[in-house]
Amino acid sequence: MKGLLATLVRLRAFGALRYHQYRLLSYIQIFSNMGTWMEEVTRGWLIYQLTDSVFQLGLVRGVQLIPLLLLSPLAGSAADRYSRKKLLLVAQTMGIVIFTAMALLIFTGLVRPWHVYVAAVLVGAAQAFQQPARASLVSDTVPLEYLTNAIGLNSLIFNMARVCGPALAGALIAALGTGGAYAIQAAFLLLATAWTVQLRPNQHLSGASHQPQRESFGQSILEGWKFSWRSKPVRAGLICTLIVSLLIAPFTTLLPVFARDIFSVGATGQGFMLTAMGIGALVSSGLIASVGHKMIRGKVMLESSMLYGFLLVIFAFSPWFPLSLAVMVIVGLLHVHANALVHTVVQSYSPAEFRGRTMAMFNMAQLLTTAGSMLLGLVAVWLGPRWAVAVMGVAGSIAIITMYVALPHARHIK
Repeated sequence: MKGLLATLVRLRAFGALRYHQYRLLSYIQIFSNMGTWMEEVTRGWLIYQLTDSVFQLGLVRGVQLIPLLLLSPLAGSAADRYSRKKLLLVAQTMGIVIFTAMALLIFTGLVRPWHVYVAAVLVGAAQAFQQPARASLVSDTVPLEYLTNAIGLNSLIFNMARVCGPALAGALIAALGTGGAYAIQAAFLLLATAWTVQLRPNQHLSGASHQPQRESFGQSILEGWKFSWRSKPVRAGLICTLIVSLLIAPFTTLLPVFARDIFSVGATGQGFMLTAMGIGALVSSGLIASVGHKMIRGKVMLESSMLYGFLLVIFAFSPWFPLSLAVMVIVGLLHVHANALVHTVVQSYSPAEFRGRTMAMFNMAQLLTTAGSMLLGLVAVWLGPRWAVAVMGVAGSIAIITMYVALPHARHIK
């Protein structure tokens, strides 16, 4: 094991792994992200089982928007003020309790749709604090010159979980039901928490002064918003994420419909679709970790986002499941080229003392996926699932083209 690690850290793509604290953070990312991807499949499948409603499939994802929108600004400011490790521990513990409770409700036959909605809201509250704290910890575990590489590796880890998590969730649902899947999710978060306890981040590695803040939370949040708007690269990245999150990325909400009603492949088939997307994402993450520092990141993130939306038309009207799987691989590659590069841009162009707040803004922009999921559900009721995915994908691509023309500086972000 040590020999393999020594070999990896010699490669440029894995340079950040030479730092022990970053390796611990990587273990946390693996287990936490596995739980996240499994929960997305499990929650969607459970509510569709209980209600047979396409609208509720979108709504159960949409309700997470409420705590995330309300708490993310506060969570970002907290991540710049207090111990990011402690915030992460509290959020993960909350997730363990929620997943365990859901497993017990399902095993005892007491689960009802409202339980799924309450769990979604509570998970959203936990994620609101977990995401900016965990993302900001990267700058506390590696020197500034390794930040881009570390963010690329985070994306690689995230998408390895994307490959394994959905497939595992689908297999567990088929074998043990949604209760078994929730129980395993709780176990993964428990493992992530065990690694978090061992974490000893060094806030001075990133070069931040981290002086005590005397301003109020409201002033702190406002300063974070002002910085995000004044910085042209950060602003462009956030707008790109907003468009993709609202109009393009929500298509995954309807995967249970495509899996069960269109292709008749069940929960396992849905897991395969998300896994195929994860394979493309994994390839994309490897490219970013290896050569991301050489990319004109603004140009790549905009062009990838544009192609992403148009490719959903092929997915929407695909008559064959194997073709859909192939499209999902390319979609996964484009999704990460858009998302991970924006993530890198936002962190790279933010001073360390602002990273908690800018990452909260990034997460808030991504939250529009939940609003987009609700919109997609309504459009699907009106036009059907195939046309809903196609129409929103094209709308997203047109919005990115508009941004490409209206904000020429965004194309030149390095």
